[in-house]
Amino acid sequence: MIREDVEKVLEKVRAGLQRDGGDIELVEIKNSVVYVKLKGACGTCPMSTFTLKNWVEAYLKKEIPEISSVKAV
Repeated sequence: MIREDVEKVLEKVRAGLQRDGGDIELVEIKNSVVYVKLKGACGTCPMSTFTLKNWVEAYLKKEIPEISSVKAV
């Protein structure tokens, strides 16, 4: 169930990333940590860490309080 919830939230985030030529893929959820892969322009962007923590992680934690963090793989 939580995977479906995370996917729904990532769909909202994905739209913004795609506008900048990037994308995000859910790899796995383990012990309340969401592992994602940033793709396209986001995979090589120097601001990707900022995007991951201050946008993706913040949004996921707001929408799904059970999430403790988001990490890129």
